[in-house]
Amino acid sequence: MKLLEDRIVKDGIVGAGNVLKVDCFLNHQIDVALISELGKEFYRRFQGEGINKILTIEASGIGIACLTAPYFNVPVVFAKKSKTKNIAGDVYVSKVTSFTHGTTHDIIVSKKFLNKNDRVLIIDDFLARGQALLGLIDLVEAAGATVVGAGIVIEKSWQEGAKLIRERGIRLESLARIASMDVDTGVTFVKD
Repeated sequence: MKLLEDRIVKDGIVGAGNVLKVDCFLNHQIDVALISELGKEFYRRFQGEGINKILTIEASGIGIACLTAPYFNVPVVFAKKSKTKNIAGDVYVSKVTSFTHGTTHDIIVSKKFLNKNDRVLIIDDFLARGQALLGLIDLVEAAGATVVGAGIVIEKSWQEGAKLIRERGIRLESLARIASMDVDTGVTFVKD
């Protein structure tokens, strides 16, 4: 998606360790107009699939999912990274290792928000090694629901995440696919 690629080039900062900082528009400060356009694009790609829920993971995916959901007219469910007092009853749990934070934690969704009749679109900001996305897929499958697909804002194509997801037979739609990143030369995108 050219609009997103242009914004990454303009405002994204490549840091050491292949970290792309897009915190000025995506995952700390949110450019609502831009993210709404991303949501519209996810709708264009997944409309007609009978989606009745959008699932994401806290925290960075929530804003993107919430600006995508109105196009589908469906609720957003987000996996929490820790069980809190306001999650009562039974939960689905999956383990996720975060590349960015270097930690492993459980992600949790209350069983009352996912069930076997759900057709779920998973939305997240980044796909690198695929661990967060695999954890979300596990939650949907534990509920007996159907993963219709995954919408990713930025994919690091040289890492194994996209391959792992596609090998599971999951439809993956990434709006910007990065071929390489370098502190000195910046970002290059996969040309389709």
